[in-house]
Amino acid sequence: MARAKKDSKLKVISLGGLGEIGKNMTVLEYENDIIVVDCGLGFPDDDMLGVDLVIPDVSYLEKNIDKVRGFVLTHGHEDHIGALPYVLKTVNKPVWGTRLTVGIVANKLSEHTFKEKPVLNTVEAGDVVKLGVFSAEFIRVNHSIADACAISINTPVGTVFFSGDFKLDLTPVEGKIMDIPRIGEIGNKGVALLCCESTNVERPGYTPSEKTVGRSLDVILNQNPERRVIIATFSSNVHRVQQIINASAARGRKVAVTGRSMINIVKTAIELGYMNVPDGTLIDINEIKRYKDQQLTIVTTGSQGEPMSALYRMAFSDHDKVELGPNDLVVISAHPIPGNEKLVGKIINELFRKGVKVVYDALADVHVSGHACQEELKLMHALTRPKYFMPVHGEYRHLITHKRLAQEMGMPENHIFVSEIGKVLELDKDSCKFNGMVPSGKILVDGYGVGDVGNIVLRDRRHLAQDGLIVVVATVDIDERMIISGPDIVSRGFVYVRESEQLMDQVRQIAKDALTDCLDHNITDWTELKGRVKDDLSKFLWSKTKRKPMILPVVMNV
Repeated sequence: MARAKKDSKLKVISLGGLGEIGKNMTVLEYENDIIVVDCGLGFPDDDMLGVDLVIPDVSYLEKNIDKVRGFVLTHGHEDHIGALPYVLKTVNKPVWGTRLTVGIVANKLSEHTFKEKPVLNTVEAGDVVKLGVFSAEFIRVNHSIADACAISINTPVGTVFFSGDFKLDLTPVEGKIMDIPRIGEIGNKGVALLCCESTNVERPGYTPSEKTVGRSLDVILNQNPERRVIIATFSSNVHRVQQIINASAARGRKVAVTGRSMINIVKTAIELGYMNVPDGTLIDINEIKRYKDQQLTIVTTGSQGEPMSALYRMAFSDHDKVELGPNDLVVISAHPIPGNEKLVGKIINELFRKGVKVVYDALADVHVSGHACQEELKLMHALTRPKYFMPVHGEYRHLITHKRLAQEMGMPENHIFVSEIGKVLELDKDSCKFNGMVPSGKILVDGYGVGDVGNIVLRDRRHLAQDGLIVVVATVDIDERMIISGPDIVSRGFVYVRESEQLMDQVRQIAKDALTDCLDHNITDWTELKGRVKDDLSKFLWSKTKRKPMILPVVMNV
């Protein structure tokens, strides 16, 4: 361990993942060295109209780029790695992760262009990486994706332990159990700060093993030997896809994969040796017409009801290769993420309308979580025995519930720090306290635009969505102080013009009166002309309709 200077403190700063599910990113800073744990994205709220993704604000890292030694990744889920293609464009520093994690990252980076190619480094569980004054040890844990790790970071003021996303699975699909002995050893040596995930902290007991899903899928295939089976799950859950392949191959079924992310991750997992597919089992989606229904299993994306996902397109008869009918069985092997319940319900209803048999988690054990429940979280606390604790990876209620769980285990309340994004937690050998804030927040990604959609743009989009738009087009002669043509009125999303001709005539007259009055009083400034039209129309339309459409005056001079 590096020696701590007398007055120097370790700063722990979360740039995402607190008070929310997603966007996980934590910065560790000591004097002239910074390392970053994870770099995830989040998904937009309902009021973020048109926004595709949300990533952390990394302006603090950009400002201190010379200090940044690199990124260390716990696992390959989007909420932990998804922001890297955007962040590495401005903070291009080396990345470390396990083989599957780095394989998924490399796949994502290949779709983007960089001034300099990012450096990706592969590690295995048990490896230690030296980064400035820090050394990061990767420790195997179980999760709903292969190659997941906790990360123990030695710092000059003590060890900071990141649980990553984990669960205690004593019968994992690939046979590799969480490295409990090593976590216990680190705990015995002393952990200054534990940063532990909080996703399932409200759930008592233990999370069931992934193998329970495999057994359920076995039963489902046994009970439906004549049907074509379509299974929707998370593309990243390599172990679940492996179980689907095993169960299908055992019954002589061919397996086809559809959905971009599913195809990419299955390809990467096979290439890296994380999936074992019997010869002749995997076929291209274009080949399915050669086989009878009872010979086919299709693995697809869309378990969250995402519009335009493969399952969504199947449900609404828009998939170019798969047409669903009464002899199909659709298994949704996932639980809706909070906020996605309506989307998933919409797909399920549509599948029922098609006469498709549907199985989902309310009807059978077709999904288990990848996150620790209360007893597993207690185990992590008992193994690490930290001096201080900061709950992470959860909404505010999760963080508070996790704080109470730690207190039940005997941790003093003043040793538990429920933080928020941007808040600086400072540690030295003897103390731990909050001290200040750094710039932080959400950067919105819309298409190719990163950060060009802000609060004002979103406000305008909401305005347009709620009340529509009216465009007023007029041509004037400023010198002669007269209207040459117009005003013409265009309405979009406000009223149907053909059914509101009287209202449109009134709008046209008010706009004309406003322009005429301005010109008669020698008001020729464009801003003033447009402002007067806007104000007069706004008042009139509110009095008539109790609506406030966006009004866009276009006034031209000849």
